[in-house]
Amino acid sequence: MQTGAEAQVQQRKKEAGSWRDIRLLVLDIDGTIAGPSNQVSEPVRQAIQKAKAAGVRVAIATGRMHRSAERFHYAIGADMPLCSYQGALIRNPDSQKTLKHWSLDWSLAEELLQVLQDQPVGVHLYIDDQLYLRELSPLSQAYAERSQVPFQMLSPAQHGKSPTKILAVSEDTEFLQQLQGSLRQRYSPEQIYLTRSEPIFLEATHAAVNKGNAVRFLAEELLGVSADQVMAIGDGDNDIEMLQYAGIGVAMGNASPALLPHADWVAPPVTEDGVAVAIETFILG
Repeated sequence: MQTGAEAQVQQRKKEAGSWRDIRLLVLDIDGTIAGPSNQVSEPVRQAIQKAKAAGVRVAIATGRMHRSAERFHYAIGADMPLCSYQGALIRNPDSQKTLKHWSLDWSLAEELLQVLQDQPVGVHLYIDDQLYLRELSPLSQAYAERSQVPFQMLSPAQHGKSPTKILAVSEDTEFLQQLQGSLRQRYSPEQIYLTRSEPIFLEATHAAVNKGNAVRFLAEELLGVSADQVMAIGDGDNDIEMLQYAGIGVAMGNASPALLPHADWVAPPVTEDGVAVAIETFILG
């Protein structure tokens, strides 16, 4: 039996022209194309290649650092610039040409760091695609190992440099939710964009940053296509704007509850190659 969401998707696609009208496929990494193994499965990889063969361009939009996301860009054969740091940095991995970069003003970043100083969280600062840690905790160590990037300890030498992102990390997810609420009371959306890519991460970037704006740039500025010709797949709170923008917004079966109301369709979880199923359903028909 067809669900209401599936009927809505079919109607939107009918209005757009055909099931094969998707011109741009944008994918999140963690929890979407990569699961617990931190690798892309062969069924997902093959489905993406079939989409490319059908004329669909492919991009990644992730909260990860650019250098951490590059291996996934090449693993799936993405042929559009890579959107990292929630879209704060849009860069071509082949040429390393930066197309867009929004960073936090240092005075605002410094104030936020001061606010976080007395909180029981690990603090990560990202400057020039380099990871800086306020202190080395087991959680931060695990983060660096999973991201496969080197790190440095934060020092006065970084003061005055505008960071691309500030991340607070804690295994106490309820506390992070409360912290996010208090920061949203302190800072307006016109000052800082706050989101959660994972339950243990609270991320702060420039106010203009979100994956929806990044995908809009890829689609409208680089490809000259409309939102109805975009399909986006994600699993986290930070994917909300991306799914809202896309003509077809797909949430993974393992998605956060906050994302589900914004999805046109829910795919199987990452452990069941949900991205491959979504591609077969909406692109390959």
